[in-house]
Amino acid sequence: MRILFFGSSGFSVPALQSIDSFVSCVVTRRAKPKGRGYLMEDGEVKRLAQKLSLPLVEMDSFKDAEAHDLVAMKPDLLVVVSFGLIIPRWFLDVPSLGAINVHPSLLPKYRGPAPIQWVIRNGDIETGITVIKMNERMDAGDILYQESVRVGTGENAETLSARLAQRTAELLPGVMKGIETGGLLSGLAQKDEEATYTPMIVKEMGLVDWATDPVDIVRQVRAFVAWPTAFTFLNGKLFKVFDADLGRKTAEADPGTVLEVMADGLLVSALGGSVLLKDVQLENRKRMSASEFARGYRGIVGKKFA
Repeated sequence: MRILFFGSSGFSVPALQSIDSFVSCVVTRRAKPKGRGYLMEDGEVKRLAQKLSLPLVEMDSFKDAEAHDLVAMKPDLLVVVSFGLIIPRWFLDVPSLGAINVHPSLLPKYRGPAPIQWVIRNGDIETGITVIKMNERMDAGDILYQESVRVGTGENAETLSARLAQRTAELLPGVMKGIETGGLLSGLAQKDEEATYTPMIVKEMGLVDWATDPVDIVRQVRAFVAWPTAFTFLNGKLFKVFDADLGRKTAEADPGTVLEVMADGLLVSALGGSVLLKDVQLENRKRMSASEFARGYRGIVGKKFA
């Protein structure tokens, strides 16, 4: 089979490593300038493709000339793992066996972008991996393979993503062999009436409202750990929170008030309870444990996050 692998994120990397012997060409998003110096930084998928000596195509749109170069390759199958661009119907019709997509949720739940973050944000205890045969509708194709994965206690979006990416790498070779032998070419139609959809994550979703339930705040921190990262303000300066847990006490204090410096973090009041901040970063300072931050910030107890 002539297979094109489409992927653009760190989540794609273990999958590509696991099926590199099947892949004829790797397709990834074109690198964009980053940082203050606007330097070009190659993505993880591009670096892996080069390391594996696989042909590589970079593109930003299916209107690019590169898309027509891919058509000329006459692929049998497309394998899509976190590519980041919508693949149009005309291109899905090109490969003789169609296209499959790995989606990190139990479809039809959590169709759309960022399903891992929203599983954490909503406090679900179970998620999964679904392999679908792609059609023109987002994440709505027939299910070829699906398995559930438990969400660990205290898990955040980064750790869950790493586990799901690794599990994808373990199961994908078997899926590929099933397609190659013709035993996995049709699937189970999704029930659209059971579908849920995830919104795009925007920066404002990281702003902590201390006048909410502590459980909700902890979920927010864990869901958005990579981006936009939960944030608040201390004396007018941006204050990021990378890790938090439920506090063990309540107090008669305004929401957002620092109650106590503890050995494992900073206790902050919230609605009906408290949140233990564990990993933080104040604007223009390095990221550090909350207890280390507190040692260098005199008079922190009684201060109020806003």
